[in-house]
Amino acid sequence: MKITDVKVLRANRSVFCRIFTDEGITGLGESGAWGFLEASAQAMLTMKEYLVGQNPLDIEHHWQYLYRFSHFRGAAVMGAMSAIDIALWDIAGKYYHTPVYRLLGGRCRDRVRVYNHTAGRTEDELVENAVRGVEEGYKALGHLNPYLDEPRTQPYADSTTAMLYKAEQRIARVREAVGTEVDLCLELHRRLEPGLAVQLSARLEPYNPMFLEDPIRPDNFDEMGLVASRCRVPIATGERINTVHEFEMLLERNACSYVRASLGVCGGFTGAKKIAAVAEAHHKSLVPHNPLSPVMTTAVVHFAAAVDNIAITEYPNPYAASTADHLTGSGVKLRQCDMVDRICEFRDGYLLVPEEDGLGIDVIPDLEERFPFRPHKIMTRLNADGSICDQ
Repeated sequence: MKITDVKVLRANRSVFCRIFTDEGITGLGESGAWGFLEASAQAMLTMKEYLVGQNPLDIEHHWQYLYRFSHFRGAAVMGAMSAIDIALWDIAGKYYHTPVYRLLGGRCRDRVRVYNHTAGRTEDELVENAVRGVEEGYKALGHLNPYLDEPRTQPYADSTTAMLYKAEQRIARVREAVGTEVDLCLELHRRLEPGLAVQLSARLEPYNPMFLEDPIRPDNFDEMGLVASRCRVPIATGERINTVHEFEMLLERNACSYVRASLGVCGGFTGAKKIAAVAEAHHKSLVPHNPLSPVMTTAVVHFAAAVDNIAITEYPNPYAASTADHLTGSGVKLRQCDMVDRICEFRDGYLLVPEEDGLGIDVIPDLEERFPFRPHKIMTRLNADGSICDQ
C-alpha cells in the first residue's frame, strides 16, 4: 500500500489532513495549532512531498523523519505532524480492520471520563452553567475560570486584592452549588506571577479543586516547578509545549501533577504515547488538552482508552460552533457535530469508546462549503493601563 495524495481541509475553526492510498483507504487527522492553523495547513502540504509514495503503515519511521528532517519545529509544524500521524493511524486501523485503540495497545478502560467547558461572563452565569453541567450528567466541570470569560475587548481593571477575593468567592459559590461529589478543574489562563499563584492556591484549597491549570505563563519550567512545590493544590500544565523532550524537562522539575499534552501539537498518537510513558515513569497522569473538533475528541478517546495513566480528558461541546465561540458566547449558530458523520456517545460523565475500524469518524462530504473556514483573529486582552492581560 502506498500514499497517493495528501489534502488539507479548512472548515469552521479547524484544519484537517486527509491522506489517500492506492488501496482506496483514506485517513483523517486534525491539527491543534489553534491561532496558526493556516501555517499548519501549509506545513502539511510541504510534508506531502515526502509522504507521497510511502507505505502509510510505517508510522514511527514517518514520525521520526518528519520530526528530524528540518531541524526547526514549533506549534505550526508539530500541528501538521500531529494531523498526519493521526491520519496514518486511522489508515492502519482500517487496513487491519480494528479500532485505533487496539493498535495502540488495547483497552485499558471501557469508557473515558471527561469534563466539560463551564463558561461564565458573569459570576451568576458561571454558577448557573456549573449547575447545568451537573444536571447534564457531568461528574467533573472544567475550564472553570475564577476570573470569568469576559470579552477580550473589555480591559481588565481589578486590583490584585480584588482579583484574589473575587476568584475565591466565585469558586466558593460554584462548590456550594454543585456539592462535594463533583471535581472542579480550574483554568487560570497564565494570569498570575509565581507569588500570587501560590497565594491564590492557598485561598482556593478549601474548595478542593482537582487541579489549577497554568497559573503562570508556562514558558519557564523552573518557575512552574517553584509554584508546584509551594502549592497544595495540584498543578496542571503542558498544552503549549510540543515535544517529549520538553515534557521530560517539565516532569524532571516536578513542575506539575497532571500533564496537559495536546494530541494536536505534540505529534499525534505517536508523540503522545512517548509523553505518556515519560509521565508514567514520574508517577504522573495525563489530562489531554482538547479544544478542537469531534475528530480530535474521537482521537483523544482512542488514546485514553489505550493508555493507563489518564486521569480525565477535556471534552469540548460538540453542539457549539467551536470552543472559542462557546466560551465567548459569540452567537454563531453552527454546530461542530454537524461537521462529522457521528460523535462519541456521552453517558453519565463518560465518553464511550468507538468500536469501528480506524478512528470511526469522518467529516461530511461538503464540509468546506457548509462550514467556511473562520481563522482565529489576533486579539489579546489588555489591562486597564494598556499592558497585556493573559486570558
